[in-house]
Amino acid sequence: MIVDWSAATRQKKGRDSIWICQRGPAGKTIVNPPTRHAAKAELAEMIAAALARGERVLAGFDFPFGYPAGFAARLGLSGPPWRAVWDEIAGRLRDGEDNGNNRFEVAAGLNERVSRGPFPFWGRPAGMDSPFLNGRHHRRHEDENLPEKRLIDEWMLGAQPCWKLLGAGSVGGQVLTGIPVVRALRDDPRWTDSARIWPFETGLAAPPEARVVFAEVWPSWWDWKPSRAPDEIADRAQVRHVAQLFAAAAESGALAVWFAPPVPAEEHARVVGEEAWTLGVTAPRQRAALRPDKRARAP
Repeated sequence: MIVDWSAATRQKKGRDSIWICQRGPAGKTIVNPPTRHAAKAELAEMIAAALARGERVLAGFDFPFGYPAGFAARLGLSGPPWRAVWDEIAGRLRDGEDNGNNRFEVAAGLNERVSRGPFPFWGRPAGMDSPFLNGRHHRRHEDENLPEKRLIDEWMLGAQPCWKLLGAGSVGGQVLTGIPVVRALRDDPRWTDSARIWPFETGLAAPPEARVVFAEVWPSWWDWKPSRAPDEIADRAQVRHVAQLFAAAAESGALAVWFAPPVPAEEHARVVGEEAWTLGVTAPRQRAALRPDKRARAP
């Protein structure tokens, strides 16, 4: 299952909404639920049906599962950092059945707790006035000693920081509204004993004992546009294509390699304990070399 998430504040279908593509032995299913509540219910039923058929499930969500190392400590949380942050967000977020949510207030409250000011989250809607959330980037990461990006974000050129809540490519709202949903699905009593979050509960390896695995994905990592039909909504084409890529990787055996990326040994604790990783990314993306006519010229 590949899930294109949305932090929309209203019910929404079509472009820039939630899309889910499921691929399995019985074929392909694509759905476009109008709200996060509907999406959670749909995903739960898909998982239950697959398990009833004796299948295993990989559910990939297109938002980060963790924050840069040090966030849990700055919040004063105890226990495994990733789970402590998940529990903290789930306890603060209010997300109604109509998609109305308080994600900006959650971000402001976390900022207040971390820094007594507008750091580390940034980006707020017009009309919101808060001393704990700026509309623009605060440029304080170096001074505050809390990274702007995770290790995986540095590997994936173009990935936006988890702290950014508004603007082009922003993913912060999806993280705040998505983590509570994945948390609830992982803890569903129907499969909680056999469900795992990769890599937090599995390490950087394929989890052979798990029947349900949740992981973060980044559909933009792959070139999917050539497979888009002329009249097909881009979000629909993207989840369809990425689900096909993952299904092919499972069939060929490549998926096991994706579960074990070559993260430097000294960074394992950071990734597995707090930051997470994006499934399918097995090497840093290199910046394209400038064309000769674009290179800087000597004076």
